[in-house]
This record gives sequence, structure tokens and C-alpha cells, in this order.
Amino acid sequence: MADFVAKPLSKIIRVSGLSRDTKEYNNALEETAKVLEDGGLIGVPTDTIYGIACLASISNAVKNIYELKGRAESKPLAICVPTVESISHICKVSVDNDLLHDLLPGPVTLVFERSPELNPDLNPTHSKVGIRIPKFSYIQDLAVICSYPLALTSANYSSQTSSTTVEEFKPLWEKLDLVIDAGRVGTGSKDGSTVVDLSTNGRYQIIRQGCAMENTLAVLRDKYKLLSTD
Repeated sequence: MADFVAKPLSKIIRVSGLSRDTKEYNNALEETAKVLEDGGLIGVPTDTIYGIACLASISNAVKNIYELKGRAESKPLAICVPTVESISHICKVSVDNDLLHDLLPGPVTLVFERSPELNPDLNPTHSKVGIRIPKFSYIQDLAVICSYPLALTSANYSSQTSSTTVEEFKPLWEKLDLVIDAGRVGTGSKDGSTVVDLSTNGRYQIIRQGCAMENTLAVLRDKYKLLSTD
């Protein structure tokens, strides 16, 4: 894999403490969206840890995420969408909408069979894709105004510790076009989202326990009576 070409960080935008109805907040959103639409990579807060994101439709940007992180190309990226209703545009949803609304937005990644509408250069060797709707206003609002879902992964070099502040992934700053600083995120743990495969009707498979295992099982197993494939 070729080395990623470092470039000066354009800027850090601090949004911690900003209300969603302020001019400063909306200006930050617009600037972030423009960077993404231009094929850039950003550091962005979520409800669990900081992530690196790009537009999933821009193949070169997706490639740059792998090179930046030193990530094996066989490891898939997740997709961040703005609403539960938008999931069916890029996935073959195999569960009721009520179940989706019980888990999302939240610290859970739901895995479904991908639809042909998804960029074929994103996770090309995988027939499934993980979907995120973080319960964090900035990335939710960003997903709403972007023209295409975001490709999303953790803000760290591959296999290293996740980041709950922007300072913790400072070695990556020079390789990013923009960093959004929302202060410390998450619940104190550095665990990422709970990842669950729901691609089989009536069944679930936990791929990664993550930070929301207990609540996820309560929804899947206890409320909707899904059976584990394990």
C-alpha cells in the first residue's frame, strides 16, 4: 500500500458549547460539508469515539482513508446516514422499522446486505455493510446536508487505541483536511459501537460487543424475540 501524502491541516473548528440554532454552528456545518464534497477527509465526533469520515461516493477519498490509517483493505468501513428511513436506500433491510427506531440513533452499527446503489468501490469484497446513525447532533446534521452517506471509521491508526478527544489522534491531523472539536465524547469508555448483523430474517449475530451490548440484546432478544445465530 502506498504511503499517504501528508498535507497541512486546513483548520480545527471547535463546536463544543455551540447551540444548533446559532450562525457559528451552521457555518461550521456548511464548511465541513464543502470539505467532504470536495473529496476531503475530516475528523469528526460521534456518540462513542472520534471518527474519520469522507463521502462514501468519492472512491479516491475512500482509498485515502485506508492509506491514512494503514488499514487493511479487507476491513470494511461503516456508513453513516441521516435517518432510519434512508437506510433502505443503500441496504436490503430485513427487520421492522420499529426495531430500527429502537436502536437508532445510538451507539450501534447494524449490518445488512448492501444495495447496488452503494458505491461499488466501497468495501468491494463485502456483500454487506454496517450502518451508523450516531446519537450526536453534529454528525447527524452533517449527514443531512451532504449529498451522499458518509464512510466512517475510528480516528486512529489501525489497531491502535480509539480517541475520545481530538488531541488523542493528533498524529493524524496533518493528513486530514479538517478536524471538528466537540470536546470529550463518549461515556468514558473507549469502546466503539456495538456491531450486530441483522441480514438474516428473525436472527441476529453480534460481531463486536462494543459499548451498547446490554441494551442491544434487550431490544433484539427480549423485545423482538430474535434468535442468535451463534
